[in-house]
Amino acid sequence: MIRDFPLPDLGEGLTESEIVAWRVAVGDRVELNQIIADVETAKAVVELPSPFAGVVTALHAGEGETVNVGAPLFSCDTGEGASAEPGADGPDAAAPAAPAASGSGTDEQVAEDAPGPNLVGYGAAAESGPKRRARRSALAADLVPALPAETVPQADVATAGAAPVAPATPSERPRSTPPVRKLARDLGVELAAVHGTGERGLITRADVEAAASEMQKFDGQTPETKVVGPAEGGAADVRIPIKGVRKHTAAAMVASAFTAPHVTEFLTVDVTATMDLVRSLREDRAFAGHRVTPLAVVAKAVCLAARRTPDVNARWEEASQEIVQFASVNLGIAAATERGLVVPNVKAAERMTLVELADAIGELATTAREGRTRPADLTGGTLSITNVGVFGVDAGTPILNPGEAVILAMGAVRRQPWEHRGEIALREVMTLSLSFDHRLVDGQQAASFLTDVGALLRDPARAMTMV
Repeated sequence: MIRDFPLPDLGEGLTESEIVAWRVAVGDRVELNQIIADVETAKAVVELPSPFAGVVTALHAGEGETVNVGAPLFSCDTGEGASAEPGADGPDAAAPAAPAASGSGTDEQVAEDAPGPNLVGYGAAAESGPKRRARRSALAADLVPALPAETVPQADVATAGAAPVAPATPSERPRSTPPVRKLARDLGVELAAVHGTGERGLITRADVEAAASEMQKFDGQTPETKVVGPAEGGAADVRIPIKGVRKHTAAAMVASAFTAPHVTEFLTVDVTATMDLVRSLREDRAFAGHRVTPLAVVAKAVCLAARRTPDVNARWEEASQEIVQFASVNLGIAAATERGLVVPNVKAAERMTLVELADAIGELATTAREGRTRPADLTGGTLSITNVGVFGVDAGTPILNPGEAVILAMGAVRRQPWEHRGEIALREVMTLSLSFDHRLVDGQQAASFLTDVGALLRDPARAMTMV
């Protein structure tokens, strides 16, 4: 019996997704819940599991193509008499299917060897442990052949100072994140031939770009770039397709900028006490294993200040002509990733202690960098923070996330002369930039919120009076 598998709604309200990479080919036997493709939405790369077992009879889209939700993705013969083409059965062909279960499995199950979780409410529970790793490693070995030695000469790579290229162990899947795998596919680089310079041999973006640079010396081409006329001196313009996160971010920022009347206020604060607090917590054994950062302290201050000025934790609803003040703070944290800017959010952040908030922010940042952010973490934000200080920037005028009333930018911490207790002293100083939607937040409300945040950073003990 031939069954078509339509592309499901990935839970983000999006109507299409791009096929990043197929994990199977026509004729392959797949098991229940086996990962069949990496699919990129506008915000994250998701591993798509098969909802049934059988033999793949057709792939209805190629890598790099966009598929609409509900359109057929692949077809599978699920009949008892189904058999793969000669030689198509891999080591996992006879493996029993994973038992069906509701939900998507636990984070622990997917954290060991998968860059992303199963889809919520879709497919069977993920397998975990050595069995699953062995099956996926074997599948990857079949799908990713080693790059011929003549394609990337080892001697030339070493001469250019690039990362050395060496074939991967046949039974071992090259270690990389979904964004790096996509970049490798776009640049025509076989990951099995790239030596990873990251932690525990992880293949990084720089490793892939170095390998692609060496390849260009011999063929001068990359699949995803278009060279436009050589400029003077031999350089050439490059055209990069607008898609994925960049396309979504552009559309969201344009919609926000031309819908909400933006206003930005600034406040420069002496944060010496905050930095002393951060340093003391890092040195305290009681907080070993928890990384409390200035961002976490700012996040806690924002949650406390929002309680005093609820207008900033709200949304303007044009259709109903209402202002909705949220009962909870879903705190968005802007994260710069290899795929572009994403803003996952911490649900009910106001209920968390400082340490809990620091752990949650750290987890969001890690999953965002690895391309494993869950769709649920990318929706439902009520107000956001962006840390431009990590890039050495003092202040800015951030654009609101659509549907949110404010966004706070925290600048770099600078040690500079400052008035302290009637004298000039070297203090640690930060500039806060608050952009707000002037339709529902007035200047006075924004100023009250901003000064409350500043007061908490100037004297963290003041938080005791606001709890």
